Amino acid sequence: MGKKTVPNELVIDINHLHKWYRNDGLEFHALDDVSLQVTKGEFVAIVGPSGSGKSTLMNVIGCLDRYEEGTYRLSGQEVGLLNDQELAHYRGKVIGFVFQSFNLLERYSVLDNVLLPSFYVHVDNPKERAFELLELLDIADKANNLPSQISGGQKQRVAIARSLLTNPDLILADEPTGNLDSRTGRVVLEIFDKLHHMGKTLLLITHDVAVAQYAHRQINILDGKIV
Repeated sequence: MGKKTVPNELVIDINHLHKWYRNDGLEFHALDDVSLQVTKGEFVAIVGPSGSGKSTLMNVIGCLDRYEEGTYRLSGQEVGLLNDQELAHYRGKVIGFVFQSFNLLERYSVLDNVLLPSFYVHVDNPKERAFELLELLDIADKANNLPSQISGGQKQRVAIARSLLTNPDLILADEPTGNLDSRTGRVVLEIFDKLHHMGKTLLLITHDVAVAQYAHRQINILDGKIV
């Protein structure tokens, strides 16, 4: 399924979105009439405390969870119209994920971890591109190391390289400095700033206002509402 061109180059276009969780007769309105837009090339942070709805919103934006009402267009595609298989394929093509816990496979080398998305989505010359990304992030000398043989900051660089392999429309980073000390965290955030200046679209999910300040626009969420 090809990506559609959007005249105003919106990568994320969410309008009046609602999400409920229901359990044992209880209903929780996790996202309440959320609308937001992110344009190609922006570096945006979604900021909120624990329980604010930011993780639910991240899961919806990342096509990891469904929503009940409203519309969500990702690079011009209304994701609510896709079945699970189509959604998984589209997600792999359009979004690069960076997680707090790195999510590296311990039995695979750094290079093989970066190459993982190419098993699910076509990438031209994947090994060559993986090496280019490792060089961009100053970690090419660790290509043959296992994750257990590198530091936390280096692991996050590997995760960032992996997220870039498919040249996605959106880099979605969930608390990317949460497992790092402050100095290493700043280095990772400076990498995101560098990627932004290279034209990448980044969405950073965080509870930390100091981290959010690295983004060029902040969106605050509280009790499932954009405030």
